[in-house]
Amino acid sequence: MSIDPALVDPVQAILLIPLAAAALLALLPGYRIGAALNVLASAVSLGFAVSLLWHRPAVGLYLMVDDLSIVFVVLNCLVGFTTSVFSASYIGHELDSGKLAPRLVRFYHAMYQLMMFGMNLALLANNIGLMWVAVELATLTTVLMVGLYRTAQALEAAWKYFILGSVGIALALFGTILVYLAARPVAGEGMEAMVWTHLLHLAPAFDPSLLNIAFIFLLLGYGTKVGLAPLHAWLPDAHAEGPTPISAVLSGLLLNVALYALLRFKVLLAANPGAIAPNPLMIAMGLLSLVFAAFMLYRRRDIKRLFAYSSIEHMGIIVFAFGMAGPLGNFAGLLQMTMHSLTKSAIFFSVGHVAQVKGTQRIADIGGLTESHPILGWTLVAGVAAIVGLPPFGVFTSEFLVISSSFSQAPGLALILVFGLLLGFGALVLRMTGVAFGPVRGPVGRVRASYLPIFAHLGLVLVAGFWLPPPLVAWFQHVATLLG
Repeated sequence: MSIDPALVDPVQAILLIPLAAAALLALLPGYRIGAALNVLASAVSLGFAVSLLWHRPAVGLYLMVDDLSIVFVVLNCLVGFTTSVFSASYIGHELDSGKLAPRLVRFYHAMYQLMMFGMNLALLANNIGLMWVAVELATLTTVLMVGLYRTAQALEAAWKYFILGSVGIALALFGTILVYLAARPVAGEGMEAMVWTHLLHLAPAFDPSLLNIAFIFLLLGYGTKVGLAPLHAWLPDAHAEGPTPISAVLSGLLLNVALYALLRFKVLLAANPGAIAPNPLMIAMGLLSLVFAAFMLYRRRDIKRLFAYSSIEHMGIIVFAFGMAGPLGNFAGLLQMTMHSLTKSAIFFSVGHVAQVKGTQRIADIGGLTESHPILGWTLVAGVAAIVGLPPFGVFTSEFLVISSSFSQAPGLALILVFGLLLGFGALVLRMTGVAFGPVRGPVGRVRASYLPIFAHLGLVLVAGFWLPPPLVAWFQHVATLLG
């Protein structure tokens, strides 16, 4: 999409388009026009996000754009757009089958764009208070959508998500306040002590004891949103009971937004020579999440819960990579995050249609997909092969880099990492063998599926396994250097 930056500020457009679309979608009664507008708004937002690669507005007190934020914003808008395309057919089926009332579909579309606004705002905020508000807004909108079906299980999952998410965001707020208190003696009172660009410049003079305590609260608070064990309890229920497009967004986007906030504060802490090193804490929580989730995969009986724990596993790998740090560790973390977002959302796209045609999410009631529904079955097989790190998919490349960087720095930690990866590999292959290749179980009727988002995501992950464009590699290397 060609955009003239002289005519429109891309940052303002990325924020105002979903906000205006949300207001309009709340008023539109028809499903088809609502779904079309949802896709259109997401597509235009993606176009403006891509334009940030060559046109960056000036940094202000409230908003900013740098290489790190662009990585997250482009990925956020890309997956947001493809999920909106998938959502159009998925929600249409739910409406036709009577699972959703028309008024709830209108509510869903409005909340979807409001969620995109909140996530984009968090990624573009140059103010630690504004970023906290944006993460909370994105969380609240997803809470409302998790309970969309209004069943007892969906409402319970939404309340669980709300309560645990509120605890997490409260801890993050306390950590944010402590950062402000550490900055106030140096930066002065008011807005100046909450602006990222100013904080990073002045960080070496901050009180390290306050920064240390702040990071503990921030790691626990935003770590809850990332889905790190043992702070993960909300995530499997939210995935299992909410609409599948929201499962794709939670795994592919919202976890990344919380990770982005954590990385910003990590850089701030690393700039202070007297503060504790954040890396050991991130390494410990990353490995704990990886190994815990890998064991839990063997006990899952619900297919969406299965992949929810897979998301916990992979967020553990990503946090571990950023904890190992260094140019290679940070590069591997960025690549792993990107590959996971694309792969896991594609898996949920396939799983959503499978659950619709089979009428269940129980793994025991789903079988022989490659025979009964070949496209859905084989795309699910490809998604699982990619997410467990088999070549030639891009996840293999990113996990190989994570293992290489960890072996070069701490072989003992690398062995734990490899153990967790092999454990998760065995669980997913075990569960998916019967689903894809076992005897046919469940209904075999046709499903009105949207295959384009699945093919697009898996295609990108496959290409990344063979070839990474040199500009993308240089970009990620630069961001990796910025992360320290």
